[in-house]
Amino acid sequence: MNAPLPSDLPEHPLAAALLGEPGPAQRRAMAKAITLLESTRADHRVQADALLTGLLPHTGRSLRLGISGVPGVGKSTFIEALGLDLIARGHRVAVLAVDPSSTVSGGSILGDKTRMERLSMDPRAYIRPSPSSGTLGGVAEKTREAMLVCEAAGHDIVIVETVGVGQSETAVAGMTDMYCLLQLPNAGDDLQAIKKGVMELADLVVINKADLDDAAATRAQAQITSSLRLYGLHGRPDHAHHDTAIWHPRVMRMSALKGEGVDAFWRAVTEFQALQQANGAFEEKRQQQALAWMWERIQSGLKQQFKAAPAVRGALEDITARVLGGQLAASTAARELLAKFSGDRNPEDSKDQRHA
Repeated sequence: MNAPLPSDLPEHPLAAALLGEPGPAQRRAMAKAITLLESTRADHRVQADALLTGLLPHTGRSLRLGISGVPGVGKSTFIEALGLDLIARGHRVAVLAVDPSSTVSGGSILGDKTRMERLSMDPRAYIRPSPSSGTLGGVAEKTREAMLVCEAAGHDIVIVETVGVGQSETAVAGMTDMYCLLQLPNAGDDLQAIKKGVMELADLVVINKADLDDAAATRAQAQITSSLRLYGLHGRPDHAHHDTAIWHPRVMRMSALKGEGVDAFWRAVTEFQALQQANGAFEEKRQQQALAWMWERIQSGLKQQFKAAPAVRGALEDITARVLGGQLAASTAARELLAKFSGDRNPEDSKDQRHA
């Protein structure tokens, strides 16, 4: 059982259940907490901030693992096989799966629990599908916050499964401890299309479904190994292949459907974790991720404030019409709206500028 909340921190009603013993009450509290975090209502945001403040001392003790790959590569099958193996080893596993949202209807299928049927039925696992809701980078806007909820509830392995759409799937590398990219044996042109976007960020590349075509899997392994060596020597100084004090990105083959290669995968993950902790990279990366998260939320908050500013709302319709009509350049329109936003926030400064 986790330690009680410090008395000097605000306690949200869900905190006690989240920090309590594992069971149905805790699972319900996790679901409610993540729903609260994903809410866009202002009053819910205040409650969510209070909840996160109380949970923060109980977070940060899990291994955060990012899983990405093109559609059809078998991410859900892989995660289920890995999750069941980790549970057998005594771990508690949380899976945050992000589904793409339709650009037309805005809806998402959210079918990951169906695809991970065995894992979802185990009480030591928690699976939460979330819509991407137009967020770029392959993850949802509140995935970082959801990770903290899972950690506070005692899940020591948190897996983030990305949308799986291609080379923009890089945000998960900035919020997890280890980034694993799944690839098909016969990737062909697909590999060429995505490798510059995500390949050079991968800490471990897995050729899944290797049982379908062993020869193709061997060729893909050789090709990707060569690519990673090139990226390490010329693109990522921290991955130089002659320094034994740092992690060298690896490529391995496995079949998640048959459960082949899961042990080898987990050995590589634990080796990576031990090496990163020994050389101090683990803690430094977490600190940089926290700062990046802060600035990301600042940018998001400023965007919301910009849209809500009275001066901007008053001029937006006219300026938008002029841009659509070809009467005003989009860049000029942006500067005009930003100037109105600045004037709305600093009316005295705006007055001084008008009289200058």
